[in-house]
Amino acid sequence: MSDDDILALDAKYIWHPFTQAATAAPPLHAVRGSGAMIQTADGKEYVDLVSSWWVNLHGHANPVIARAVAEQAATLEQAIFAEFTHDPAVRLAAKVCQQLPGDLDRVFYSDDGSTAVEVAMKMARQYWSNQGQNRQVYVGFDGGYHGDTVGAMSVGRSSGYFGAWENMLFPVEIAPFPTTWDGDDTIQAREAAALDALDAILDRNRDRIAALIIEPLIQGAAGMRMCRPDFLRAVAERAAQAGTLLILDEVMTGFGRTGASFACVKAGITPDMICLSKGLTGGFLPMAMTVTREFIYQAFLAPQVSRAFLHGHSYTANPLGCAAGLASLELLLGAQCQARIKGIEALHRQRLDHIARLDIVAHPRLCGTIAAFDLPGDGYGAEIGPMLKLQLRERGLLTRPMGNVMYVLPPYCMDDAALHHAWDIIDDVISKISGDAACCASRKSSGPWMTSSAMPSMP
Repeated sequence: MSDDDILALDAKYIWHPFTQAATAAPPLHAVRGSGAMIQTADGKEYVDLVSSWWVNLHGHANPVIARAVAEQAATLEQAIFAEFTHDPAVRLAAKVCQQLPGDLDRVFYSDDGSTAVEVAMKMARQYWSNQGQNRQVYVGFDGGYHGDTVGAMSVGRSSGYFGAWENMLFPVEIAPFPTTWDGDDTIQAREAAALDALDAILDRNRDRIAALIIEPLIQGAAGMRMCRPDFLRAVAERAAQAGTLLILDEVMTGFGRTGASFACVKAGITPDMICLSKGLTGGFLPMAMTVTREFIYQAFLAPQVSRAFLHGHSYTANPLGCAAGLASLELLLGAQCQARIKGIEALHRQRLDHIARLDIVAHPRLCGTIAAFDLPGDGYGAEIGPMLKLQLRERGLLTRPMGNVMYVLPPYCMDDAALHHAWDIIDDVISKISGDAACCASRKSSGPWMTSSAMPSMP
């Protein structure tokens, strides 16, 4: 079919995610990918600076992962995981657990980040129920986003995404998330205030909290809001002192994005559960894990089936996804990929320091391979985001500014020359915007950085 035919059929039949179809431009018609590039039907190439919604670790059409999936497809494509086990699922679970701290060594497979979080929340609730305790309170953090299923939406209710379904959500206690950035000299006071607020929540819900859930070090969909490892360690200490469970949502931060294998490793903590997805298969196939500590698994063992975790998905531990995950993890742990992760972080540091010279750039921040900064405007409603996105697309860069937040999250295959070239374009476009008198007039007077009230719309 021609490009026009595909786009016409798309317009007639497809409902795109996180898109207001009444105002959105037609989608790009992707036909192939290679490395950090996606080629469209009209022959144009775009540098994927968002790793296709943060899932692509090693580049598009990576031959190592593609070969592993093809070989597995010719051997065993699917088996009901309630009745069978198979080599790819067992080996992937073992390899992931070997990278995690402590006794995080029980893997429950599911389909995506939302379901990984939903699994963790249900496990936490039933864990206490199996021990005769009725704990129904969850604690989330301001701005946190954990997915689009009902439980995940409930703990992410402060993200601003879920107003249309407010009546479906169950109550959740929301604690402050003290964001930080380069040159932030007020963070310790704001962390102390946030921890005081968390202490108050824990105190008034004593023996009622099933779990705390937090995106460690980086809140992705909230606008790449970052906190210090010190704060994360303090949260973990308070969860332990309160005798409740700690869930880390590492759907985005896992598999090297923070510069370490996982954010919990970088922070030096061991949660009770960790939710993984996105980069798990290198961007090839949907798959997720909820990994728990052994004592949680043991609490579900009993003669009664009612004490078992009666949850599952049709494609749980799909062999193709597991094969992709094994190949992706092997690449990730290799010396070449580890060197590139360090190289990307160093290059981001250099370019962030340079772009911060511009008047309209505020709150530059960096964690591992994720660089971000703020531009004028009020959260996701800022007009600068769509304008910047289109201008960068015209220059061959695929980005998704989150309102007034610009971020760069490339696949690990990008070399220094390609990443510098992308930053050159970003710098040039924003420099020209900075020269616009109307834009400069509103520069850093746009109010508090990314308050929760300024967050509806699309990551």
